[in-house]
Amino acid sequence: MLFLVAALLLLGVVMGTVAHAPLTFTVVAAAVIAAWLGIFALRERHGRRRGTSTN
Repeated sequence: MLFLVAALLLLGVVMGTVAHAPLTFTVVAAAVIAAWLGIFALRERHGRRRGTSTN
């Protein structure tokens, strides 16, 4: 429950910041985050197919 409260608080802070940021900065930041998440997803999918484990 504490994690949920902290996540909602952080979301509120970030959304408040984005509302005051210039549109170009917001678009660039969103593109960087989307690319990072896409690369992460591809690496995870590739790692699971090979059956590698970090443990």
